[in-house]
Amino acid sequence: MNQDAKTRSQRAVRQLLESWQRSGVTSVRKLDPAELESLVTASVVEPVPEIPVQAVEPATATPIPQPLNVPQPQVSAMTEEPAQESDQARKEMSVPRTTKSKMNKGDRQAELDIIATQVSKCRKCPELAETRTQTVFGVGNPSAKIMFIGEAPGADEDKLGEPFVGRAGKLLDKIIEACQMKRSEIYIANILRCRPPGNRNPTDQEASNCRGFLDAQIEIVDPDYIVCWGSVAAKNLLHSDLPIGKMRGDFYEYGRAKVVCTYHPSYLLRNPSAKKNVWDDMIFLFADMGIDLKAQG
Repeated sequence: MNQDAKTRSQRAVRQLLESWQRSGVTSVRKLDPAELESLVTASVVEPVPEIPVQAVEPATATPIPQPLNVPQPQVSAMTEEPAQESDQARKEMSVPRTTKSKMNKGDRQAELDIIATQVSKCRKCPELAETRTQTVFGVGNPSAKIMFIGEAPGADEDKLGEPFVGRAGKLLDKIIEACQMKRSEIYIANILRCRPPGNRNPTDQEASNCRGFLDAQIEIVDPDYIVCWGSVAAKNLLHSDLPIGKMRGDFYEYGRAKVVCTYHPSYLLRNPSAKKNVWDDMIFLFADMGIDLKAQG
């Protein structure tokens, strides 16, 4: 590994630890400096005792990754400029791109349960903590190949404690079935784990407060693919202000995962004609997995 690549990977790990600490995540495996080198070069995270995540120095800049089919410019870590809106989405690498985690399914679920318990006690967003019925963490296969990320819980999700269970959730289930998969095979989460009053969009501060929990879920599940459902998910995961229509049809990189952005199921309920676009996006995603959805349809 050359020095530039090593520096970028170390910065990515530092950003991940920072995001966890901002959200109060304290029980995820801690990496000391010696283990950081192992993570960067060997990409195998061995279980170590759970100890509080220590404070780290703030990252000085945010890299600007490009879609996977566009060469990424080589920029010195000391001279990077803050990301500016352009024709390409802005994406922050919070997890270094490595090989698949070797953690078994049971260990992944156990770690997710620890984070879920911390989420249930979180009160970093006073308004959300006061108005929620319960937190909505995430559901599905802790070793899923595909992870879905939505916006925030709605009224039905707040009542039942599970993401995507309302009208939009039923439509999502139909999309999953059309892809010849089961809901239980996918891991599903949201940008927020509490319902915003009136189903308003999450504020930037709320998304920031919850970001460590999302990054912990992604790191533990370690999916091969992530689907951002809607502009709120894409904006917050990839730090992009571009509309979904301009982000469709490309793979983006987040950690080890390839990311696809498409319309939220709730948008499809209001604009049924966009269902074809979403189906095209699923065909695009599954083709990369070696599955021809058109032939199965």
